[in-house]
Amino acid sequence: MSVNMVADHEPQVFLFLSELLGAKIVDSVGRPIGRVLDLTGNIGGMYPPVTDILVRLEEDRRTDMLPWQTIEAVNGTLTPHPLLPEDFREPAPRSGELLLKETLLDKQVVDTDGAKIRRVNDLQFLMANKILYLVHVDVGFRGLLRRVGLERPIGFILRKLFDYVMTDQLISWKFVQPVSSPDLLRLTVAQNRLAQLHPADLADIIEDLNIHQRSAVFRSLDVETAAETLEETDPKIQVSLIEGLSTANASDIIEEMSLSEAADLLGDLPKERVEGILKEMEREAAEDMKELLAHPEEKAGGLMTTSYLSFAPAVTAGEAMEKIRREAEDMDLIYYLYVVDGQEHLLGVLSLRDLLVAPPATILSDLMDTRVVAVNIEEKKERIADDFAKYGILAMPVVDDDNSLKGVILFKNLLEVVAPKLGR
Repeated sequence: MSVNMVADHEPQVFLFLSELLGAKIVDSVGRPIGRVLDLTGNIGGMYPPVTDILVRLEEDRRTDMLPWQTIEAVNGTLTPHPLLPEDFREPAPRSGELLLKETLLDKQVVDTDGAKIRRVNDLQFLMANKILYLVHVDVGFRGLLRRVGLERPIGFILRKLFDYVMTDQLISWKFVQPVSSPDLLRLTVAQNRLAQLHPADLADIIEDLNIHQRSAVFRSLDVETAAETLEETDPKIQVSLIEGLSTANASDIIEEMSLSEAADLLGDLPKERVEGILKEMEREAAEDMKELLAHPEEKAGGLMTTSYLSFAPAVTAGEAMEKIRREAEDMDLIYYLYVVDGQEHLLGVLSLRDLLVAPPATILSDLMDTRVVAVNIEEKKERIADDFAKYGILAMPVVDDDNSLKGVILFKNLLEVVAPKLGR
C-alpha cells in the first residue's frame, strides 16, 4: 500500500484487490465482524467507484453485502461506522454492477492503448475522499506474486542475486475493455473503447480470442467498425463471424465493406447463406455483388471492384470535383478517375492530383492520359501482378473484349491473393 499527498493534503491511498481480499473487518474495539470476499462496482465508467463489499460474517458465517461508504480504511485495517440492520443486504449486485474479483481476476481484457490481449493478475484502486476507485489493471508478474504472497521473498532474491528490481505493469482502466462475456461488452460499449483501435489491430485481437469471445466482441461493434475490421481479418475467421450473425445484421455489415472484399467473403459462404444476404441488401448493391461473384477469384474479374469514378469526356474539372464530393464516401477507389464514352468504352485516365490542379472549366478530355494500362477481365493474377510491378500504379482498370470498363483492381486486393500475409 502506498500513500501520496495532494495539494489540499487529502491523503490518496492505493490499494490492490489482493490486499483487500480476505482482509478482516473489525469494529471500533477490534472485534472481528467478517472478511472481504469481493467488491462490486459498475465498470462502465472511466474510473468506476466501488459500491459494495461482499463479506463473510464472523458470527454466523452468513454472506452479506455492505456499502463501501460505511467502511473506514486506515493502515490496512477496515473498520465500519456503526452498522445498522438496513446496511446488510442480500449478496447480489445491483443492476449494472458486477463482482470485480469474479468478473475480472484471471480473465482476459483488451489493452486498447497497446492493442493487446492481456491477463488480469490484480486490480489497483485509489482511495480519495473516502471513495474507492478502480484505476488500474495489473498484468505483470509482480501482481501474480502479490496474489500468492510471494512478492517480498521473490523480490528480495531477485535484488540480491541479480540486482533486479521488479516493477508493476499497470494499465489504466480507461484503456481496458473486458471481453470475457457479452454482458461485459454491453456494459462498456458506451465507452466505445474497441472502436478507437485501428481496424488492423482490432482484427489481430479478434483472431487471438477464443471463438465465443471473438463472436461477442464482433457483435459489440457498430456496423462501420465491424465492416472495417472484417476486411482486415483472416478469411476463415471472416466466415465464422458472419455465420454467427443474423442474415439482416450480416447484410448490413457486408454492405459497408468494399465491394471486392465483400465479394471475396461471400464467395467463401454457403450458397444458401449468400442468397439470403443478397436478398437483404439494397438492390443496386446486390446487383454489383452478383456481377463480381460471377467471375473466378483468380482472374481479373474476381479481383476487381465495380465501385469507382468514371466520367464523360465533356465533363469539366469543376463538375467532376462536385461529383467526387457527393460520392467519394461510397467509393473503393479515388486514386484515379476514368473517362468513358456513352457505351462505357475506356478512353483515358487522370489522377486526382491532375484534377485538383486543373482550372475548373477544363474538360476532362483535355486532361486525360490516353495511354491507359488496362487488363482484360479474363486475365490471370500472375500477369496482372507483373503489370502492377512494371507500371508502378495503385489501381488498374479491367475491360472486356470491346474495351468497355467493367471494374478496377486495387493493388491491395491483388496483394491479398498473390501474397496473403502482406496483403492483410
